[in-house]
Amino acid sequence: MQAKFKKHNLQFKLPSGTSRGVLTSKNSWFLTLNDGANIGIGECSILKGLSYDDHQDFENHLEQLCLAINMELPLPNLSYWPAIQMGYETAKLGLSSEDSFNIFPSDFTRGKEGISVNGLVWMGSYNFMSEQINDLLNRGFNCIKIKIGSIQFDQELDLIAKLRKRFKVSDINIRVDANGAFHHEEALSKLQRLSNYDVHSIEQPIQVNQWKEMADLCKKSPVPIALDEELIGRFSLIEKQNLLDQIRPQYLILKPSLLGGFKNSDQWIDLAQGYGINWWVTSALESNVGLNAIAQWVFKKNINLPQGLGTGSLFKNNIESPLIIRHGCLRIDNSIPWDKFF
Repeated sequence: MQAKFKKHNLQFKLPSGTSRGVLTSKNSWFLTLNDGANIGIGECSILKGLSYDDHQDFENHLEQLCLAINMELPLPNLSYWPAIQMGYETAKLGLSSEDSFNIFPSDFTRGKEGISVNGLVWMGSYNFMSEQINDLLNRGFNCIKIKIGSIQFDQELDLIAKLRKRFKVSDINIRVDANGAFHHEEALSKLQRLSNYDVHSIEQPIQVNQWKEMADLCKKSPVPIALDEELIGRFSLIEKQNLLDQIRPQYLILKPSLLGGFKNSDQWIDLAQGYGINWWVTSALESNVGLNAIAQWVFKKNINLPQGLGTGSLFKNNIESPLIIRHGCLRIDNSIPWDKFF
């Protein structure tokens, strides 16, 4: 079997504000496995400043993996390289499938059903965020996720209040992503103010590694709390169990590229179910290659919540694919071919 990889710098159509700065581009590496009969393709996606394996040795480790495969040597340890784990696992699934991009066949891959996804509002000025909300509503999204922490909290509340005044909970779900923007001392009072607008949930209200403070918030908050960044870098089963046992959040946000692929994400799901914790899956800003794999995997889970998989249209040089967004749902249109990028 032969392995190779190709780097691709994805360019955002518009600068996208996050708690870690404004994104204008991001890197992905596409790992290809070829056994002479079939080809498997997986995406290794890195988010700068967030991915556990975001450091200078990343590409060297990917080269070591390809060399080991090509020379039929023992594979390097991928335990602490979640993005590479994700790409390798996806490529192996594609290699064992008749179609490299159809790794979890279902009514989703056959184009018969879609996946409800939330629309994403990036940080920015009040007017910019308001424009994004209106655009998402016009495009048919019924779940809106708003990233907060870039402007005054009162202004962010005003945006949420106006949205809730226009739409009942039964019509529009509102999610909030704080990315750790709240200080612990002020977090509960801000959560109480958010609760006036029937907010579905808030992701990561305070910074990571404050387990005692986060556990206290999860007990007292009138808004359900979802852990996101808190899960990154937790690789052992015992560490995952300890985190859930101590914090007891209402939701988990799973990003397979940041957690080490589908098997590691499945482990989080199994543990969460044991604690009665619900979950949903979010893109780590993969190209359509990674997004396609994640969507196919999560569709097979009998999901009951909108997923965070509506990011494929963010890039001006994405890999052309059958993935489309229609009326707030991610779907596959099999009349559209995959780009011959590979």
